[in-house]
Amino acid sequence: MRKRITLVMTSMIWLTSAVVMAQTPAGSQTYHPAPQGTQLDLAKPFHTRSAWRFVVTEGPPAKDFGESDAPGALTLCLHKSPSGPCISDPVTLPLRAPTPDYAIAWEPHYLLTAKVVYPRGPKAAPFLLIVTGSLNSGDGDQIVSTQLVTYDAGRDAFRRVYGEHTGHNNNQEIRFVSDGPLRGSVITAEPLERLPYGYWITVNKPTSARVYRQVLRYRSATLYNDGNPLAVIDSEMPNIESRLGLWKVGQPIPTPNLSGGGKPCLKPSLRHTELWCD
Repeated sequence: MRKRITLVMTSMIWLTSAVVMAQTPAGSQTYHPAPQGTQLDLAKPFHTRSAWRFVVTEGPPAKDFGESDAPGALTLCLHKSPSGPCISDPVTLPLRAPTPDYAIAWEPHYLLTAKVVYPRGPKAAPFLLIVTGSLNSGDGDQIVSTQLVTYDAGRDAFRRVYGEHTGHNNNQEIRFVSDGPLRGSVITAEPLERLPYGYWITVNKPTSARVYRQVLRYRSATLYNDGNPLAVIDSEMPNIESRLGLWKVGQPIPTPNLSGGGKPCLKPSLRHTELWCD
């Protein structure tokens, strides 16, 4: 059941990092756990002129809230050659710390996902999807950063085409869509701070120039503590697809993609345009 959670300094909830290093075509959800400090060869999937690699290194062990042991701060780098310098700009989002004292709360400590994705099929240019998590707060919240990086063949360089931060304790989420009619899109659910306590739903889609632009933003039908166990983005999928002209009433109701696991939606229904799986 959804409920609104206020950030308070309570007991630690430990989150285990799951690192995805597969070069995964759209629609596939095969995950291969790997160590935090790792490397990913980018030359083959991106057909780069130079021997580009994505390299993640971990600093000295750190302490989460409550002095629990945690992984050290991560350094994310692109290397143009085995002996080349660390190029961090395209793969490291700027910290949004309100003051320098808060910087440690924003820096990445968990590598959650690092994989090559093919939003337009295996024959089209891929993106590098990177998701990192910060240290955990007292109530188990965490700053999750999502990035998409593309290769510029003319410059023999990589550039970021999407980057955003979010937490997760208020059911917010940033989701890269790997298949279906919204394949390649990034959907964001961010909680509203005023009544009615719903969410801003935002959809960004890649253009022909391989940059992301916003194509949809609206207030959700889904509300806090409404009893719906679905993720907000899943419960809003009929609204999202309808507003983008991808689904009409009378057609089969869009239901959650189960390729990554989860229970099937056996009896989909709409309540005030919100999807429920009764």
